[in-house]
Amino acid sequence: MASYAYRLLNVFAESTFGGNQLCVFEDARGLDDTTMQALALQFNLSETTFILPSDRADARVRIFTPGHEMRFAGHPTLGTAHVVRDLVHTGSTLSLELNAGVVPVSANGDVWTLTAPDQPKTAAADLTQADMAALLGLSEDDLLTAPLWVDTGTDQMLVALRSLDAVRRTRPDSSRLEAWPQNSIDRKTVYVFAFDAAQPGRVLSRYFYAKPGGGVVEDPGTGSACANLGGWLIANNHALPAAYRVEQGAAVQRPCLLHLTVGSDQAIQVGGKVIEIGRGSITL
Repeated sequence: MASYAYRLLNVFAESTFGGNQLCVFEDARGLDDTTMQALALQFNLSETTFILPSDRADARVRIFTPGHEMRFAGHPTLGTAHVVRDLVHTGSTLSLELNAGVVPVSANGDVWTLTAPDQPKTAAADLTQADMAALLGLSEDDLLTAPLWVDTGTDQMLVALRSLDAVRRTRPDSSRLEAWPQNSIDRKTVYVFAFDAAQPGRVLSRYFYAKPGGGVVEDPGTGSACANLGGWLIANNHALPAAYRVEQGAAVQRPCLLHLTVGSDQAIQVGGKVIEIGRGSITL
């Protein structure tokens, strides 16, 4: 039997029990794909990551949800970078090889920042604004613009809303999951957000996804969707450079703070604080 060490972290966390939870296996050599997937289901967090050697970066990282592997995800990238720094003492900058490509990551203390792996790709959604609003439990007047697919590493549906109140009122209709659009890996997701007119530079967001077996789950803090918000800004000809504080997770008692910047060169960066809260091992 072999023992595999893991760490538990909270990403985008401003307090010990805030942020989005993550499990990181320190050395996944010897684990096959089926076992990695089983361990992700065992921990049943939104994502679990597995660190492997890389000849292209400081480490290779595999990212699994309880149901499938992902090319790219934000909070697993930042949380895993925090662990890699501790394991190999790389300093304040490092790179991780993901299935989406090599992603540069940097740190200022325990605040980590990644650069999105892809230039944004966008596509119109095959839904009217009225249909999208109905799926979200909102009125058509609550939508600021038409829903848009955005992909800076993983493709997601983005829906801009007119007000913070509309974000808070969003209630996806789980009885109509068959009508939800699917992304390229057959996930049904939606990211809603609104700009705070009273506090320029602040965004309130929520991210929902359909879970295997039915029902809708709300994610506390979604770095890939935040990166896609940067792609949405570019697609909508927003003035650059731009910087935002993106708040997410309060509705599920896991407040998260994400830092989004889009440079004049259209480089998209997402960052947040990482807090380690525990360690353990599993024997297989």
